[in-house]
Amino acid sequence: MRPSWDEYFMRLAYLVSTRATCTRRKVGAVIVKDRRVLATGYNGPPKGLAHCDVTGCIREELDIPSGERHELCRGLHAEQNAIIQAAVHGVSIRGATIYVTNHPCVVCAKMIINAEMKEIVYSEGYPDDLAKLMLIESGIKVRQYRLSDEVIKSITGEF
Repeated sequence: MRPSWDEYFMRLAYLVSTRATCTRRKVGAVIVKDRRVLATGYNGPPKGLAHCDVTGCIREELDIPSGERHELCRGLHAEQNAIIQAAVHGVSIRGATIYVTNHPCVVCAKMIINAEMKEIVYSEGYPDDLAKLMLIESGIKVRQYRLSDEVIKSITGEF
């Protein structure tokens, strides 16, 4: 059966997440406009630097809860890497939709707002009330589209 556009792009986001090297959470993002993929990103350290699955996770060592102290992480979030990929290649993402495996944090939400994207489609939640509040205030459409656990596992091999 042919998948809907939401299912298609969310499946791609989960596939992109399989490249992540974060030891805590693997996240994927796909930026789309006019049903065309513009950029993708997954969470991991800056280009050329050692990955967290090699160096270890300082946030884990310090027992920092999810959604807090983002500055103590070697990695960039999937949304940040997708936005940067678009910028590096000179691709405008104004008016685009971003499909993300997890709801954006406040840092990513601010970047999405300033990039003038029009919609966020996410699968899983994320504990960041300020992000949710700022996105409501921005007027960006935010909605959840959840794939089944079986589909996620078939794509990522995990769950």
